[in-house]
Amino acid sequence: MMKVALAKIISTWFYTGLAPKAPGTFGSLMTLPFIFLCSAYGGTTLVAVFALVVSVVGIWAADCYAKACNIKDPGFIVIDETAGQTITLLFAGTNLWLYLIGFLLFRFFDILKPWPVSWADTKVKGGLGIMLDDIFAGCIACVFLYSIRYYYF
Repeated sequence: MMKVALAKIISTWFYTGLAPKAPGTFGSLMTLPFIFLCSAYGGTTLVAVFALVVSVVGIWAADCYAKACNIKDPGFIVIDETAGQTITLLFAGTNLWLYLIGFLLFRFFDILKPWPVSWADTKVKGGLGIMLDDIFAGCIACVFLYSIRYYYF
């Protein structure tokens, strides 16, 4: 029981996934302060560590809580958005314009689901499947954001 309770806290990103409307967007938004603090105090290295920890722990938490709820990919699990949003902002530093652009890019690719995001969304099962499509969306958005940062900031 404690395991499921912990998985719920983690997979809903401290209950932000229980927002009544647009839980994925809200979960992504509630991730931004954590990324900002990581970047401000530890730079890209700490953001990368945070992304890795959230991704690995998220696979377990999403799998555990989805099974406990008996739902394949519940919308209230938003730890995947946390991972994807963190990967997107890996090189954003503390530039708030890049945060805004990165937030929009990640949500765009998460919703549009280009390949390989769509592949992961439909073919990979369990906690890994819940997490992997957003990790891929975050990687794609990161490349775009890095290019924007390089050329315009």
